[in-house]
Amino acid sequence: MNEDIQFILDSTKEAMDNAIKHLEKQFVNIRAGKASPAMLGSVMVDYYGSQTPLSQVANVNTPDGRTITVQPWEKSMLQEIERGIAYANLGFNPMNNGETIIINVPPLTEERRRDLAKQAKAEAEDAKVSIRAARKDANNDIKKIDEASEDLKANAEIDVQQMTDKFVKKVDDLFDNKEKEIMTV
Repeated sequence: MNEDIQFILDSTKEAMDNAIKHLEKQFVNIRAGKASPAMLGSVMVDYYGSQTPLSQVANVNTPDGRTITVQPWEKSMLQEIERGIAYANLGFNPMNNGETIIINVPPLTEERRRDLAKQAKAEAEDAKVSIRAARKDANNDIKKIDEASEDLKANAEIDVQQMTDKFVKKVDDLFDNKEKEIMTV
């Protein structure tokens, strides 16, 4: 196989892998009823003048399925952490007991579950769009290669399509699992 074509196939696979990784990251941020430290993954805290991820200034744990505890490494950070959680607009009501911050994760309503499932569907569609864009770029690049025969180009395009189908199916499977997780009470 022509090394230009191999390079295109490899970089296309990498782009599609990245779309899947991004989707998985987005899915972690969509909560599904059970408390998880990842729910606070987007929280940034003002740590002596610079915005710092919460995980770098405190210990985040889930003692049970409905509670998240945040134990700052410095007590002076309690107010800043509370402010950061409120600012992240996650719909949580943090309680400060002077030592730790306790967040009770309310159970999801049916309507909220549907909204989260819709959000997950939108993320899955974005991933599919990225995968299809990678396919389009690959096919355009393949057509530009002068030193490859038409048969080689046609076979490469078939390979790209098979790769696309495989990754789109993976997105669908990830979405189905996430939807099931969200809708399970």
